[in-house]
Amino acid sequence: MTERSVTHSTFVLERTYEAAPARVFAAWASREAKGQWFGSLGDDDQHYELDFRVGGRESWKGGMGGPTGASTFSFDAIYEDIVQDERIVYAYDMHMDDARISVSLATVEFKAVDGGTRLTFTEQGAFLDGLDEPDRRQEGTGTLLDALGKALAGETANA
Repeated sequence: MTERSVTHSTFVLERTYEAAPARVFAAWASREAKGQWFGSLGDDDQHYELDFRVGGRESWKGGMGGPTGASTFSFDAIYEDIVQDERIVYAYDMHMDDARISVSLATVEFKAVDGGTRLTFTEQGAFLDGLDEPDRRQEGTGTLLDALGKALAGETANA
């Protein structure tokens, strides 16, 4: 039997983008916009759905390399709070193959600053049974936020 464990972790990432808060917020709000920076959504080997509203769900499932080689990963989220151009709060879990690897609460805040928007991403996670690690999640989230910056700047950004 697998030894059960949980590692709790909170991390905060900040990025400043040369775009108005409404534009940065909009990059999270539709499948088309999110597809510009959130990986290769909808590829043949992947599933993706987005219902961006309080109580709505977002789900992604696809193959990718994991700590033990090729695995199928899935992300299932529910939007708990959305304040137009200011805040998004969602709860989500991730699976690797059939195993749940984490459960998290994520908050994305958008603040107007000179020349653009400061985005603050806070994740509070429970990482389960040694199958995922907070440092790896923080690194992956940072990569996605950097891809968002490239998309906002008009560069090719699919992470």
